[in-house]
Amino acid sequence: MLDRKDCQAIDAARLYYDAQLSQADIAKKLGISRPTVSKLLTHARENGFVTITINDPREQAGEVITELQRLFNLEVVRIVRPATSSQSELYKDLGGVGAEVLEAILADGMSVGISWGQTLTSIAEHLRPQSLHDMKVVQLKGGHSHTERNTKDVVTLTRFARALDAEMMALPLPVILDSKQTKDLVVTDRHIAHMLAEGASTDVAVFTVGDARPESLLMNLGYLTDEEVEQLGKNAVGDVCSRFFDSQGNIADPEIDARTVGISIDDLRSRPIRLLVAGGTQKADAIATALRMGLATHLVIDHDTATRITNMEQM
Repeated sequence: MLDRKDCQAIDAARLYYDAQLSQADIAKKLGISRPTVSKLLTHARENGFVTITINDPREQAGEVITELQRLFNLEVVRIVRPATSSQSELYKDLGGVGAEVLEAILADGMSVGISWGQTLTSIAEHLRPQSLHDMKVVQLKGGHSHTERNTKDVVTLTRFARALDAEMMALPLPVILDSKQTKDLVVTDRHIAHMLAEGASTDVAVFTVGDARPESLLMNLGYLTDEEVEQLGKNAVGDVCSRFFDSQGNIADPEIDARTVGISIDDLRSRPIRLLVAGGTQKADAIATALRMGLATHLVIDHDTATRITNMEQM
């Protein structure tokens, strides 16, 4: 249901974008202040009443895209070129194009598995409501944090489900438990086992790649000891769905992997459609390794990282 502010924001947006009135003229016409007009326009954008699209042909054509498709047998590659070097701009652009690619894939009756993190949250924020039926959105890995840092797993899952008008299937657990014995016991629970089976059989998997730096989100959620973080920094180049892998694509730490609750790398690789959305040159090694592992069929990446990866592969 739209409230009064929503309706006023839509009216202001129509006057600004369609009638091309100035904010001062809109303020006079609506009998409000100019700062209020600015706030209403922001409200309209943030709530999806207004979408602004820049059609950059370089996102879908060029030598880098052709080379990525050739190197990693990818069906679809989209390249983003953020206007600034800020992380927030990178996440925004990755999320916007990632949402576009996903929207083009979706069809009635599909199940969509998602991981979490800033990139996935951005995709969720950019997804437009879809006229679809019998959809499921499945959380591919646990997301509860032991710290004040928030994985936004519930928010991300909820936004996906709302946009797709889908059944929401949550995995209400930490992604890495304290022991293998605890994990083995937890996954025998009928509800948890069902959620894991749903995740392992989704039609589409939407995920990102993390790196193994000490400052990365996964390293700071209270799952790992200081010693484990240090060891992973030596052995791992990154993670997908919180499964750490080394530069050869092997599990970096089998003991930690045995404590991890969520889709396995093998099950992820077996999904028919696998949309990897990731960027940032600090993740180039991790993304390149994930691509060599055959984890993606569709890729959204930024230009600088894509160029670095193709140069690495040609050396």
